[in-house]
Amino acid sequence: MNKLYLALAMLALLSCNNNQNKATTMNDYKKTDIKDLRESSAKLIGDDWMLITAGCANKFNTMTASWGTLGHLWNKNVAIVFVRPQRYTYEFMERGEHFTLSFFRENYRDALSVLGTKSGRDGDKVKEVGFTPIETPAGSMAFGEAYMIIECKKIYSDFFDSELFLDPAIIEKNYPRRDFHKMYIGEVIDVWKR
Repeated sequence: MNKLYLALAMLALLSCNNNQNKATTMNDYKKTDIKDLRESSAKLIGDDWMLITAGCANKFNTMTASWGTLGHLWNKNVAIVFVRPQRYTYEFMERGEHFTLSFFRENYRDALSVLGTKSGRDGDKVKEVGFTPIETPAGSMAFGEAYMIIECKKIYSDFFDSELFLDPAIIEKNYPRRDFHKMYIGEVIDVWKR
């Protein structure tokens, strides 16, 4: 099984290097310094939600998330996100080197709800909600409807460990099946704003 998974992962990575089928461009976006953002990560992520996207133009997946943060760690600007292993996006997060966080205005809430409840394994949920995939100059995927895109390079990842929780109530409330999230810390390499 591991050899099959590795073979599939290698094929996916090789297909990502074929950039002939770019989704669209990022002409409507301007690079911004993350230090210039006025929004708090508690509002951006916790209240407004975001899409975590990994993969390349040929094959990618996205999921809605409301857990994460933006900050400064190891002398780098970072984004920290959490993905459960049963999510389809997890496979793409594991294979790729980069991921994006896309942020949307309130009028996209219904679309974000669909993208958070349906799996990309079962069909083209991005097409279903009418979002436009776009490729960043670094080859990451995001969406033309987003007002802001944060592009990250993975620098650390690990699963939550049940032995390290200081408050067992968190486990009982959030992980009754012990399906702990994997945490990904990404160095912010670009911030794009409309």
